[in-house]
Amino acid sequence: MQKVATKKYEIMPGQFEIEDNILSQKGGEKIMFLSGNDACAEGALYAGISFYAGYPITPSTEIAEYLSRHLPEHGKTFIQMEDEIASMAAIIGASLGGAKSMTATSGPGFSLMQENIGFASIAEVPCVIANVQRLGPSTGGPTSPSQQDVMQARWGRHGDQRIIALSPSSIQETFDLTVRAFNLSEKYRTPVILLMDEVVGHMREKLVVPAEGKLEVINREKPNCKPEDYLPFGDGKNNCAPLAVFGEGYRFHVTGLHHDERGFPTLKKNEIISWFERVNKKFDDHLDDIIMYDEYETEKADTVIISFGITARSALAAQRIAKQEGKNIGVLKLKTIWPFPEKIVSKIADSAKTIIVPEMNMGQLVLEVERVVKGRAEIKKVNRFDGEMINPYEILEAIK
Repeated sequence: MQKVATKKYEIMPGQFEIEDNILSQKGGEKIMFLSGNDACAEGALYAGISFYAGYPITPSTEIAEYLSRHLPEHGKTFIQMEDEIASMAAIIGASLGGAKSMTATSGPGFSLMQENIGFASIAEVPCVIANVQRLGPSTGGPTSPSQQDVMQARWGRHGDQRIIALSPSSIQETFDLTVRAFNLSEKYRTPVILLMDEVVGHMREKLVVPAEGKLEVINREKPNCKPEDYLPFGDGKNNCAPLAVFGEGYRFHVTGLHHDERGFPTLKKNEIISWFERVNKKFDDHLDDIIMYDEYETEKADTVIISFGITARSALAAQRIAKQEGKNIGVLKLKTIWPFPEKIVSKIADSAKTIIVPEMNMGQLVLEVERVVKGRAEIKKVNRFDGEMINPYEILEAIK
C-alpha cells in the first residue's frame, strides 16, 4: 500500500506523513484520519452531492468548511446563505433543478429550518439535513454534546408527516450513513435527517472510503413518459412518482398546499386522503429497507441496553464490563431513529426482563420504548443533560 506524503502531523508518538488526512490509498480505496464532520462531508461527496447551501453554526461548521474546499474542485456548487431558512430553501430549489443537495446545522438553525423541511415533505423533494446536536434550548451550550433533538427531528414541523432520521456512533458510520441518507432521500423522494451529536462530529478516527462503485449510490428515477402524461405526484415505484428535473422539458407545479397528482392545489377530500395514504405507505411499506440497527447478544439477555449515537459506545463499554462480572447483557444500537424500529424493540421486550435506555436528554427516545414495550419489561432511564457524555459506569449503576 503506497503512502501519500507532504504534510506532517503528530497523530501518535512518532510522525505520520499525510496529505489532506489521507493515510494511504490503493485501488481507489482511501484510508483517512478524519473527524465526524469531515467524514459526513466525505460521505456526501461519495454519494454524489452537487449542491450545498448552509450557514455556519457550532458544532457543525466543519461540514460546510470541508465542502467549501472540495465541491468547487469537482465543478460543483457551495454557497453560504444569509441564514438557515434560506439555506433550506436553497437546497430544495437545487434538488428540483436536479442536484443532490444537502445542508448542515445545529440547535437554533435546525429550529429555523423546520417550516421548509415541512415544505420538502409535502412537495416530496429529496434532500439531506445534518443536525450536529448541541446542548439547548436556545443558544444553550454551543460546544457541549447533546441528544436533545430526537423528538424535534420527528415532530418539529406542524401537520402529520413521516420523516427518516439516522444516527451514527462512529466516524465510519457517519460516512456510511451519510451515503445512506442520500440514497434513501433519492429513492423515496423525502428529506432525510442525519442526527449526529457534538462528540461524533468532533472526534477523530480511522475512516475507510471505499473505491468508487463499491458502496451503493442511488440516483433518482426520472420519468420516461411524454411530458403531457407526467404525473409528478402520482403513485409509482416505492409509492412515489419519478421526479423530473426542471429545464428538461417537463413542466410541473410545486406547492406547499395539498395538491392533486399534477401538483395543483386541491380541496377535494378524496385527493387529500389519497395523498396522505400514499405518502405514509412510502414509509410503512418499506420499513425493512429503511430501518437499520446492530444487535449485540440480545437474544438471551436478561438486560438489554437500547441506545444510539455516541451514547451507544458507552453502552457497549458497559456491556463488556458487565459481562466480565458474569452478567447477561445485550445491546441494541439504533442507526435509524425514525421510523422507530418497533419490531425489534417488541421482540426484545418478549425475552428481556429489563431494558435500559441511556440518552443525553431528560428522556425522549425512552418514550417510544415505553410505548412499544407496554409493560412487558422493566424500563430504566439513564439521562444526562449537563453538557457531558454518559459514561459506561453510569449505565453500569443502572444494571446493578
